[in-house]
Amino acid sequence: MENNIACRKSFTDTLLSLAREDKDIVALATDSRGSVTLTDFANELPGQFIECGIAEQDAVGISAGLAHSGKKVFCCGPACFYVARSLEQVKVDLAYSQNPATILGVSGGVAYGALGTTHHSLHDIAVLRTFPGMSIFLPSDARLTAELVKLLVDYPYPAYVRVGRAAVPDVYTDENVRFEIGKANIVHEGNDIAIIATGETVYHALTAARELEKENIHARVLDLSSIKPFDKEAVLKAASETGRIVTVEEHSIFGGLGALVTEAISENPVPVKILGIPDENVIHGTSPQIFRHYGIDHEGIAATVREFVK
Repeated sequence: MENNIACRKSFTDTLLSLAREDKDIVALATDSRGSVTLTDFANELPGQFIECGIAEQDAVGISAGLAHSGKKVFCCGPACFYVARSLEQVKVDLAYSQNPATILGVSGGVAYGALGTTHHSLHDIAVLRTFPGMSIFLPSDARLTAELVKLLVDYPYPAYVRVGRAAVPDVYTDENVRFEIGKANIVHEGNDIAIIATGETVYHALTAARELEKENIHARVLDLSSIKPFDKEAVLKAASETGRIVTVEEHSIFGGLGALVTEAISENPVPVKILGIPDENVIHGTSPQIFRHYGIDHEGIAATVREFVK
């Protein structure tokens, strides 16, 4: 059965279900309860909700204090602000101080579409993976998001979760969904080439692989929803068994998933093509239009693979 719901909604619905039974769970928002779909949480559990207003730096500091006192904290708002305006607080109050709060960054990547570069978050993986002790997760669909939330409630480290805005097609079913921190999931088998994707690009990679199968091109698709820690063993295995890798990410081509993969295989390299956002300010348009323009939708991925395997 298809979910086809937004990861942000799956996240907050799961969080509310858990918070009903666990009074130590606290959610914070920055004048963003509508954007992050926390309205039901705030209305039902007002004693476990804090509205910080448009003050992301304060929200991260408050989250750090609550986490330090033993609360299970989820600080929620637009990704673009938490990895820019409040980056110092994330670095010092959470990562350096090892306060185990989770930041839910919604409308990540290019999800804000026509609002442009000021509202895109295409540097978050690159920056946050340099913070010792900071975990990074980009779940690929609603089911995987729900599984991640259950793990994060008692997760002993600070974490950043980036999700988009719109409904996301299913990658997983109820039967095969599994989120294991630090592990990749193989969502399509193949040995001709490996496509490694994260976040909402995983569905496009999977769709491309299914199309390529009809052309006798068998692509292995890895869902690297756990960026830090990440599954180096699965990446090395994919490199050695397929001999070619395409990485796909809703992120700058600098410092993100592509960099992570090429670093991992640097001692035993194979050819790698990195699909992502080039060194330019992103075009204005809807998220699907932007994906199509930069070749990170299923058609663009398939075209890149066809050319690569020639």
